[in-house]
Amino acid sequence: MTKFQTLQSALASRNDEVDGYQINIDNYVRAIDKINAEYANNPAIIEFRDNLVTMLEQHKTEQLKAIIIRDVIADQLAELEVP
Repeated sequence: MTKFQTLQSALASRNDEVDGYQINIDNYVRAIDKINAEYANNPAIIEFRDNLVTMLEQHKTEQLKAIIIRDVIADQLAELEVP
């Protein structure tokens, strides 16, 4: 496998990783909103919500890391495509 092919594969994997984080981020935001609207008086669920808030921030950070690496891979691919 060439460097270009390896980078293409890595780029696809990073795009999938970014998308996976986004799905989780969207789910966490919706769950937090739902808990705030419908379960604000349930201490056990409030604890769950607080855990979701922590996970939301962690996933945003991890997604940003994946985006940075994805962009670096894309830059390398662009450089290899230039004659």
